[in-house]
Amino acid sequence: MTNSWNKTKIHIDKTKIEWVWDIIGFSFYLGSLGFLIYHWNGLPDKVPAHFNALGEVDRWGSKVELIILPIIGAFLAIMMQLFERFPETHNYPQRINKDNAKEFYLVSRKLINQLKNICLIIFAFISFETVSIALGIGNGFGIWFLPITLAGTLIPIVLGFIKQRKIR
Repeated sequence: MTNSWNKTKIHIDKTKIEWVWDIIGFSFYLGSLGFLIYHWNGLPDKVPAHFNALGEVDRWGSKVELIILPIIGAFLAIMMQLFERFPETHNYPQRINKDNAKEFYLVSRKLINQLKNICLIIFAFISFETVSIALGIGNGFGIWFLPITLAGTLIPIVLGFIKQRKIR
């Protein structure tokens, strides 16, 4: 049996938790951008450009490379904002229908919202730590950065799938 659901657009107001996530994510992003701009003239010519899995600097590069993180962060935020805005374009299981579509859309949109803002927080933290190391006031991420980053992105995905499986 095939599902004839046509992915109709349904307007669902942004929830308070989505607004909270947006405020936190964009605050971190803008804060790191401000931190970078404020310290730009005081940065040395060579700054950390890459970190290994242990959180140690394994490549140094030009301070111009620090602009890449905010650009990638902005691109990610814009693209994920678009995906978040059009939940009818997301991929859903065949059991979606007109009765449960709103619930599927909301779970999927919240997941994209969380991931967007977690990415902004991660990029902000990387930018802040990179600038701090270049200024001599930071000492690297440490061994916990990678596991925390992976858990921080995978846990919302797993929880989102669990919530989606509960939809009937």
